[in-house]
Amino acid sequence: MKISDVRAAVSAFPTPEPKADGTLERTATTAVTVEVTAGDVTGLGWTYSGAPAATLVRGKLAGAIVGNDPDDVASCFAAMRRACRNLGGKGLVMQAISAVDIALWDLKARAHGMSLGALLGAVRDRVPVYGSGGFTTMSDDQLRAQVAGWRDLGCTAMKIKIAESWGRRVERDLQRVRLLRELAGDGVELMVDANGGYSRGQAHRVGAALDELGVTWYEEPVSSDDVQGLAVVRDATRCDVTAGEYASDVYDAEALCTAVDCLQLDVTRCGGYTGFLRGAAVAAAHNLEVSGHCAPALHAPVAAAVENLRHIEYFADHARLEPLLADGVPPVVDGGIVPNSSPGHGLALREHAQQWEA
Repeated sequence: MKISDVRAAVSAFPTPEPKADGTLERTATTAVTVEVTAGDVTGLGWTYSGAPAATLVRGKLAGAIVGNDPDDVASCFAAMRRACRNLGGKGLVMQAISAVDIALWDLKARAHGMSLGALLGAVRDRVPVYGSGGFTTMSDDQLRAQVAGWRDLGCTAMKIKIAESWGRRVERDLQRVRLLRELAGDGVELMVDANGGYSRGQAHRVGAALDELGVTWYEEPVSSDDVQGLAVVRDATRCDVTAGEYASDVYDAEALCTAVDCLQLDVTRCGGYTGFLRGAAVAAAHNLEVSGHCAPALHAPVAAAVENLRHIEYFADHARLEPLLADGVPPVVDGGIVPNSSPGHGLALREHAQQWEA
């Protein structure tokens, strides 16, 4: 059996209202879906990217893997990397590769009649999640409703966005953290994400305030490109400093592991399941845990197979979007996701998903 077809589609999901974090505002989320077929079996993957990623999948990536053995995912991954040598191996290119890689692993597991967790070797049957959202554009009442939803799901950790307007509203940032403490209640871990919106000095000063408020997770206090700056903030605060959502390969992971307390990885950006497993191994070599960034339904099976996992992110936008895109999205129960036991990752494009195609 050989890979015979690779298809890609673009779907745009409008947000209910404009949403912003510290450094970016958006009104829609774009998903690029990929289906890879061998014989009578098809695997599904996707990434959150842009339409050019679909063009890349249909062209260079399809050309690199059609005719290959679908069992040999590592060979397909290497072939895709080689095909994109002159385009670079990061950003949009790696997002496209990620979607194909996820589809390939799903295809392999389905072809063998196995769940992806069983194929990868699960070390846990439930994957812990944390509630994530708290956009800077939200009112206090909206945040109150969102936190209540996370509490209903049993989340014992919750994260909001700070560094509003590139760090120009620090007092409001801290006021919202205090509100989160009040709403979340005792025993819930407080987490914040600055999306790289602070300068080094600001990040240091805000970190001291966050320590006083009991925050334990300080994500991208400065740009993740500023690895030295991350290390400076990490060494100056009690909060765990974290980053890695933009890591594309093991070299990015290795650099960040020198500067963070927990490495974030995103299967839709870091090379799919192949990249996630490799990045988690790099983190383990540094005695660090990893955390899955966004895309909870896609992360569930591979997160179950990673021993040094802390949790995955139950991101509000993707938690809303994934059930619109795919059937089989596993629910959150008692603060965790139980990965599907059906063949592959258990996800399939919804019959009416075409209505979102861009």
